[in-house]
Amino acid sequence: MRTTSRPTFVFVPGGSSNARAWGPLQNELALLGYRSYAVDLPGHGDRADHPAAYYRQPQDLAALATAPSPIRGVTLRDNVRHVVDALHRLAPSGPVILAGHSFGGLTVTAVANAVPELLDRVVYLSAVCLSDPAMVAEEWDVLDDNLLDAAAARITVPDTGNQGIARLNWRAAHTDPVLFAQLKAAVMADSTDHQFRMLLDSMDPDENYAVLEKGAVARHAQWGRIPHTYVRLSKDLSIPPAVQDYMIRKADVLTPDNPFDVRTLATSHTGYFSRPHLFAELLADLAQAASA
Repeated sequence: MRTTSRPTFVFVPGGSSNARAWGPLQNELALLGYRSYAVDLPGHGDRADHPAAYYRQPQDLAALATAPSPIRGVTLRDNVRHVVDALHRLAPSGPVILAGHSFGGLTVTAVANAVPELLDRVVYLSAVCLSDPAMVAEEWDVLDDNLLDAAAARITVPDTGNQGIARLNWRAAHTDPVLFAQLKAAVMADSTDHQFRMLLDSMDPDENYAVLEKGAVARHAQWGRIPHTYVRLSKDLSIPPAVQDYMIRKADVLTPDNPFDVRTLATSHTGYFSRPHLFAELLADLAQAASA
């Protein structure tokens, strides 16, 4: 039995991120009267055993390269099981809206495929949405002039062994002003330097790109029956608007009877951290429209 008609928002973080990054948005939603729950995916967040060398100053780069990863062996199925468990515990309290950012869109889609009956809406905040198996292995027919790839290459830790993970040394930007500016321009150009330092300190070093697999492709009969919203970020230089629009168009081909509800905010890729009030107002509007 549901105890409230107001939805609970469940947030899935993007690559190298975790529940902490959702704090500013959760605070804004609370002021508007909405409950929310931020997920730490397996191997991420405060309880994960991240390499100690990542946090020590000065950093020991050799130790950072060889330290074992807490996400070694984690699969997309592990992510799905973890999120679904949270959804089962939250669903008795009322409707649930599942929202993901960036790389977290893969998990959002896989969860929606698995348990569409638990979700009242899924929301992609400039998030990866795959709707065709070809999108997993083939090049996309869209110009991707993002700034993140070059910046990420500068902080990628080499020689991490056969762990099947990518390790990014986000904290290197604290001691390199040029790198700091490059990453900030790519990820959160609409923030203050202080805000961006706070985001950097929240980032986990490791990500598992093996979750980019066919299980994350939307299915018409499951994902396609759930109302879905895409929040375009028009100032995004990590997943540029052209790429976002490409994913929206491809998904609408899969579900022409249930196309994306598209909203646009003029923010950077992580605008939910730098300008959370805009996202809270948009999400509250979605919730109100659903209950009207």
